[in-house]
Amino acid sequence: MTKHRVAFFGLGIMGSGMARRLLGAGFPLAVYNRNAARAAPLAAEGASPARSPREAAEGADVLLAMVSDDNASRAIWLGGDGALAAARPGAVCIESSTVSVGWVRELSAAAHARGCGFLDAPVTGSRTHAAGGELNFLVGGAAATLDSVRPVLAAMSRTIAPLGPVGSGAQMKLINNFLCGVQVASLAEAVAMIERSGLDRARALEILTSGAPGSPIVKTVAERMAARNYSPNFLLRLMAKDLAYAAHEASTHSIGLKTGAAAIEIFQNGVSGGHGGEDIAAIVEQFRAARGRS
Repeated sequence: MTKHRVAFFGLGIMGSGMARRLLGAGFPLAVYNRNAARAAPLAAEGASPARSPREAAEGADVLLAMVSDDNASRAIWLGGDGALAAARPGAVCIESSTVSVGWVRELSAAAHARGCGFLDAPVTGSRTHAAGGELNFLVGGAAATLDSVRPVLAAMSRTIAPLGPVGSGAQMKLINNFLCGVQVASLAEAVAMIERSGLDRARALEILTSGAPGSPIVKTVAERMAARNYSPNFLLRLMAKDLAYAAHEASTHSIGLKTGAAAIEIFQNGVSGGHGGEDIAAIVEQFRAARGRS
C-alpha cells in the first residue's frame, strides 16, 4: 500500500520526535519549523525541509501540526503562506497542538471550506514518549476521517482514542492538563514543606510517590524537583498556557476551576521568575526562594 505523503509543522520538544517516527515508518515527509535550523537533522535523515507551511503542504495527503498555542497554530494554517492555502481537496488536516476548543472549531470550518477532512488530535505523553512512538492521541472528528489516517497516527502512538465530534480531543486534553497542572503545583508546595520541616526528603518522597498521591506525573516530577533537573520534558510556560485555556473553557460551562486558578498563579509566578523555558518541575523554585519571607 502506498504511504501517505505527510506535511509536518512544528519541530519542538514533541514534534521532532513525532516527525522522526514518521520517517522511520517510511512516510514521505515534508517538514516546516519557524526556526529552520531545527529541520536540519530531519533533512539529513530524509525529510524534505520547506520554507513555509504552504510549501510543505503542497501535494500532501496528511497535514499535521504540533506547535505551542492558538497563535502559532493560526500562523501555520491560515494566510497566504499558511498550509491551507496549498492543501488539496481530500487531504486530512490534523491539529495535534494543545489549543483552545474555540480555535479548533474555527480551524475545522476553514479546513472543510477548503474541501479537506479535519481531526483535532492532541496527545498525552512527554518527549520520551514522542521519541519512542508511545504517545496517546485524543481524537475529535469523524470516524471515517480517523480511519483514513490511522496508519499515520499509529506510527507515533501507543493508543488512539476517538472521543466524539471535532473539539472533543481538545476538550479532553485541556481537562487532562488541568489535572496534571494542579498535581504539579500541589507537589511543589509539598516538596517545600518537606524541605523546610527537616524531614528526610528522599524518604518522604518515597512514601508519597509509592502511596495514594503517587500518580505517574507526581512520580516523574518529584524526582526532577529533588534533583533540580529542569531540562525540559514539558515547558513550564506551556503548562501555564494550558491551564489558562482550561479555565476559559470551564467558564463556558459555568465552572470556576478554583484549584485551577491557584495552579495558574503558581505557574505564572514560575514564568515571571525566569523558569518559563525550563521543565514544569522548576515551579518548586519559587517556594524554595521564598524561605524566610513574611
